[in-house]
Amino acid sequence: MSRLADQHFIVGITGGIAAYKSAELVRRLCKQGAQVQVIMTQAAKAFIAPLTLQALSGRPVRDTLLDPEAESGMGHIELGRWADTIVVAPASADFIARLAAGLASDLLSTVCLATSAPVILAPAMNQAMWQKPTTQRNLATLRADGITLLGPADGPQACGDTGPGRMLEPDELIECLTNSQNPGPLENIRVMVTAGPTWEALDPVRGLSNHSSGKMGYAVANAAKLAGASVSLISGPVTITPPTGVELKNVTTAKEMLGAVESSVSGFDIFIGVAAVVDYRPAQVAPTKMKKATQTLTVEFVRNPDILSTVTQQPDPPFTVGFAAETDQPLEHARQKLKNKRLDLIAVNQVGGDDNPFGSDHNTLTLISQHDQVELGRDSKAELARRLVEEIAGRYHAKNPA
Repeated sequence: MSRLADQHFIVGITGGIAAYKSAELVRRLCKQGAQVQVIMTQAAKAFIAPLTLQALSGRPVRDTLLDPEAESGMGHIELGRWADTIVVAPASADFIARLAAGLASDLLSTVCLATSAPVILAPAMNQAMWQKPTTQRNLATLRADGITLLGPADGPQACGDTGPGRMLEPDELIECLTNSQNPGPLENIRVMVTAGPTWEALDPVRGLSNHSSGKMGYAVANAAKLAGASVSLISGPVTITPPTGVELKNVTTAKEMLGAVESSVSGFDIFIGVAAVVDYRPAQVAPTKMKKATQTLTVEFVRNPDILSTVTQQPDPPFTVGFAAETDQPLEHARQKLKNKRLDLIAVNQVGGDDNPFGSDHNTLTLISQHDQVELGRDSKAELARRLVEEIAGRYHAKNPA
């Protein structure tokens, strides 16, 4: 049974183009077995019709502060008592400002003030509005008041701008709401994840790298966050948006990634090395672009540091998980890597052929420890990351009983 089953959710919708996503959020909440009451502001009704939300929720939409049909005419009190959780999605800059000021000028803001239930906001606005100091001060006030913020995401916006301010997608919100109902298996656990490729320069315009997109590592970081962990993500150069609520540090080379890991890994409980680190780098980087002077070119390479081995050689190493992408004999090579690097667990996949994981949203994983082997099979990287994190959590707690 879903953690959201039989929970009472008020979904507040304010004025903004992201209101179209709210219909899918309501549908998904109801599919999870939740009871949903929608409250709309007058501006929200300019973007999506109340009848749509009524059909999806099975309840008439509420939008009037002083409703003569409500018990005692005080609908805001009734709704505030009924709710287990209030989710405002989208939460506009105007609504955020009014809530931070304690104003109660419409039904939604009044219910948020009148309830003892948790209030969660999913902001959505133009990137310039989001980054304004006024908006950030209002957000700081709401956080200090105990209100939870989910998002926003970073990316292209309806106005044509690109930047922070996109409302999280309904599936992301459902994941966050599900995990907010009960402590996750990694609650109060500190997790460090490395992701993406590294890049080793040959000259100012060329370099050595690999096909890693970072999608698997970012999915693992997000899954750990949703499981309740405090997550630090150290990422090589990628073009994807980082998960919300994850501390991000961008690096380029293997040595930079090692430095970022070494500087703080002693403070973490779990280390998950998903990054595809380039094993070799040029012994010398040409100061100018190398010209096509001869038919052949000889470059001397030196070994890059082994980040996983460095982590496991710490005086008190974290629970350490590695990844192995192999072109042949994947299980045999993964077992050898597990032993040589003294890992607690390794996730292995085979590259090449029709199921090549590089750049794909899907992958095929097998987990290997010193004692067992678990087939996760082929699935989306998001689902594989969720199942991987479940396995890691169980094994971590078994190794470190409270």
